[in-house]
Amino acid sequence: MAESITLKAEARTKSSKGAVRSIRTSGRVPAVIYGDKKSPELISINYKEVHALYMKGTFMSHTLDIEVDGKKEHVIPRDIQFEPVRDFIIHVDFLRLGKNATVTVEVPVHFHNQEASPGIKAGGVLNIVRHSVELICPADHIPEQIEVDLAGYQLGDSIHISAVKLTNDVKPTITDRDFTIATIATPAAVVSAGAEEAEAEGEAAEGDAEEKTEAKED
Repeated sequence: MAESITLKAEARTKSSKGAVRSIRTSGRVPAVIYGDKKSPELISINYKEVHALYMKGTFMSHTLDIEVDGKKEHVIPRDIQFEPVRDFIIHVDFLRLGKNATVTVEVPVHFHNQEASPGIKAGGVLNIVRHSVELICPADHIPEQIEVDLAGYQLGDSIHISAVKLTNDVKPTITDRDFTIATIATPAAVVSAGAEEAEAEGEAAEGDAEEKTEAKED
């Protein structure tokens, strides 16, 4: 389960362009907490702290406790906006989580035991189809990552979502098919070598045809 951390915030009352600009100039990020049938709450958070969390790569699938004036709100990030030119964070939306809340999140896929895959040992390549999978799960039980054990997979095998062990309260959003997460594919080098060989054979055939044409003209 993903670890919940606390992020300290400050309340803000103004949402005008001037007020927002002033917040960003002071090294903070405007944000809002909404949901759970309560009024939206305008806040600001420290830029360095939220940027560090975002850079971990799992910001959007982690619950947080945001503390404002000694009061904590249990939330999950739902949207993050960036300045298009300089690519820094300019706004964050947090969804307030009530008791027994269920959320939809993208959870990263991690592969292990490559050395135990006969297909990879034989020169196959792990072709990752999905680097993350969208799941529906309780807000207090979000998997940190999806584990895929590659032991026993042969060259040409596909790894489907049914091969992943999920708890009963965690489900993929795609339910109409057993979708593919990865395959053990033929290495590109082998395919490339085959293409180069075919090309060489084609050039040789063209050369032979030209020689025959020249011989006839002579």
